[in-house]
Amino acid sequence: MFTQPEINETIRMIRKENLDIRTITLGINLRDCVSPGTEAANRKIYDKVCRKAERLIPVAEELELEFGIPIINKRVSVTPVSLIAEASDAESYLPFAQSLDRAAETVGIDFLGGFSALVQKGVTEGDRRLIESIPRSLTETGRVCSSVNVASTRAGINMDAIQRMGRIITQTSQIDPQGCAKLVVFSNAPEDNPFMAGAFHGVGEGDCAINVGVSGPGVIKAAIEDIRGDSFDQLAETIKQTAFKITRMGRLVAREAAARLGYNFGIVDLSLAPTPSIGDSVARILEEMGLETAGAPGSTAAVALLNDAVKKGGIMASSHVGGLSGAFLPVSEDEGMAEAVRKGSLSLAKLEAMTAVCSVGLDMVAVPGDTTAQTISAIIADEISIGVVNKKTTAVRIIPVPGKTAGEWVEFGGLLGRAPVMEVSRDSSSDFIARGGRIPAPLTSYVN
Repeated sequence: MFTQPEINETIRMIRKENLDIRTITLGINLRDCVSPGTEAANRKIYDKVCRKAERLIPVAEELELEFGIPIINKRVSVTPVSLIAEASDAESYLPFAQSLDRAAETVGIDFLGGFSALVQKGVTEGDRRLIESIPRSLTETGRVCSSVNVASTRAGINMDAIQRMGRIITQTSQIDPQGCAKLVVFSNAPEDNPFMAGAFHGVGEGDCAINVGVSGPGVIKAAIEDIRGDSFDQLAETIKQTAFKITRMGRLVAREAAARLGYNFGIVDLSLAPTPSIGDSVARILEEMGLETAGAPGSTAAVALLNDAVKKGGIMASSHVGGLSGAFLPVSEDEGMAEAVRKGSLSLAKLEAMTAVCSVGLDMVAVPGDTTAQTISAIIADEISIGVVNKKTTAVRIIPVPGKTAGEWVEFGGLLGRAPVMEVSRDSSSDFIARGGRIPAPLTSYVN
């Protein structure tokens, strides 16, 4: 039960500190939609998504009214499409993306994730067809999101796949840079992540599951404003206690949504996912800790403390915490991060160092449009290696912007925000990327 003071505190968090349910995501298994005929497979996919998700929006809106908690995004994730489409006779998987997009429009959701492939150890013909279909699939649909898992701690790093993804990202940006905002390259991708663009419904999941993502950078910042000058011990404890309260609210919404829809409750993902709105920034939390700006010396240590305390508080509040759960550092989606880049305080190299201890990785990073595919592949390889060696999820969502150079601003709009184009090293990595093959799994992977 919630006490009256706790209820009042939650109301204050919602009204003044931008607390919200960032996403409620319904995961749907599509393995029973496999068919050798492309048309038959797509008909099954469309019908199942529409049938399973038809009540998602009404239930989410009911919960918003009853609990007074904003639910910003309503989403669906599906079984990685490469696994479903591989049995079909389709040469291009664009029709599968179009069917998913129509289903998403029919049920009224914001995004649908799962146009995905898992290629950490090798690439099948179905994986290849899906990857080659990404540029058109993401630029010719409005709601479909894509992810490719190119590495894991157990399998190592598939450098052939990374080389291919550098080319795919470049091709996508040349059609429409916005398409790159819907594409994530992963290491150690979780099967229950509710956040886009990386969400998919893993093969270890049941038929349907409700996963909720909770966010609250403004709440964390407000909490630590009251303890300025206190020790790191007190700082960590305050963040942990605040994260506990936020996660408990998310668990309530997730369980209620699952019960009303008749599906399993999956996980609560407590990720401090910022938005371009003032007062909803992870970078401003770092500044409240005592840094002049994000990227200043000490930033990596600050992110490490923040991420750890958030996870500890979340795990105390729910037995089912999953997804990514920690601090996101997307440049364009966080006004404080974008400002730090503008000031010259945050470079690509420093951001990469900070991602070693945060939840995801190089996220919503705009780079000059003439950045080569090989350089993009090398940037991906660097970030992915952090995840593989440290047994954590890392990801890259990088956006080459044609016609733009370092320092110029690019507008993505809405929750995607705006950011300066970041400078990229002009030193070549072409010979390194051209080697191909796999980087073997690290010694830390041998735990059996």
